[in-house]
Amino acid sequence: MQLNVNARSYEVDIEPETPLLWVLREVIGLTGTKYGCGIAQCGACTVHLDGEPVRSCSLPLAAVAGRRIVTIEGLSSDSSHPVQKAWAALDVPQCGYCQSGQIMAAAALLSKKPRPTDGDIDEAMTNICRCGTYQRVRAAIHMAAGTGKGGGSVIHMAEMAGAETSAVAGNRSTEV
Repeated sequence: MQLNVNARSYEVDIEPETPLLWVLREVIGLTGTKYGCGIAQCGACTVHLDGEPVRSCSLPLAAVAGRRIVTIEGLSSDSSHPVQKAWAALDVPQCGYCQSGQIMAAAALLSKKPRPTDGDIDEAMTNICRCGTYQRVRAAIHMAAGTGKGGGSVIHMAEMAGAETSAVAGNRSTEV
């Protein structure tokens, strides 16, 4: 089977019912996409399929033939995607395990809704973060979108999109 992953062509000889996640990680060697639950609930395995966010742990290889797959490694070659920059600026990850899936879901959201509302973010971001960094995820999405709502993280704030961030002791604002 021929796969288009991160704008590269791969020829794989794998059973068609094999989940895409395992082909990406074990056959192609792209380990940025993580295994979380195996039942398409947590979102750690989120990749883009023709621009749409999908959970690769339960997506059979047969369903992706001839389609364009983008993993976290293909989002940008140097972490320069606006979502990746915002994630770094606001220190979104704690353990970091789910973050590649979170970033992929956020990038897909911004490609459809360049200036999302909090409601848009809540609706699109169904990935689970066991560390509970949801406020920082929302703030980073707003920062990447340039909505001027990138501040409000419990730990960090940004005065405006793209601005340098500084730690704010005692900031307990939940408004993002």
